[in-house]
Amino acid sequence: MSAQETVALVLAQAPVPPQDPGGQGEDFGKSSPLGLVLLIVFAIAVVFLIRSMTKHLKKLPVVFDEEKANAAAPARVKRAEASKRADESEATEPPEPTGTPSNTSQTQRNE
Repeated sequence: MSAQETVALVLAQAPVPPQDPGGQGEDFGKSSPLGLVLLIVFAIAVVFLIRSMTKHLKKLPVVFDEEKANAAAPARVKRAEASKRADESEATEPPEPTGTPSNTSQTQRNE
């Protein structure tokens, strides 16, 4: 037999299927009863989650009023808003001369 005949003979042979098809048994690609049960459990869980979310969303007001929100806000938020308003009013008004010790001592020296 020559090399050409051997190559032709090897190429002409049909591939032999392997004994183990690699985990692809007769049920490969088909759903199992366990898959159906899991799908039903997930669907039921989604239904309950949607119902719970709907209940929580119904508790929310349609329009958020600032007055109601401020009344329900904790005291620290109210204090923060009050200090912010005080800072804004101080920034808009010119500072008044006060009788600070440095100003008082200067006026006493001038007399």
